[in-house]
Amino acid sequence: MGHHTLYDRLGGKPAVTAVIDDFVGRAADDSRINAKFARADVPRLKAMLVEQVCAATGGPVTYTGRGMRETHDGMAVTAGEFDALVGDLVATLNQFKVPAAEQQELLGILGPLRADIVEVESPATGTALPASYKAAPPLARV
Repeated sequence: MGHHTLYDRLGGKPAVTAVIDDFVGRAADDSRINAKFARADVPRLKAMLVEQVCAATGGPVTYTGRGMRETHDGMAVTAGEFDALVGDLVATLNQFKVPAAEQQELLGILGPLRADIVEVESPATGTALPASYKAAPPLARV
């Protein structure tokens, strides 16, 4: 395989970590979607996203987080909010000058997750996180 995995072409874990840091910051500042992160443990979220992207792109990393359906069950994420999140990711990838081919490959890997994340087929954005939503427990501080 060598440097043919998307993980290697993206620059490995340091590059993925930098991308996720920027992406989470961008999402947290995005009024279209940041209500959904109101009760998120941000350090945990970043760590899980790094693991997930590294694993999904062929890196030597195991994803230890919850499944996408379980994680988003009851969040009432709309199609519009999912699209806004993807837009934020693309803006981050552009900022890091990730080439179009690698962007398409990454979005192609993440695209199928839409079915496990979107619960409301609506273009609405900025909707509240339902009070009943149970966030994941914080990562154990070692």
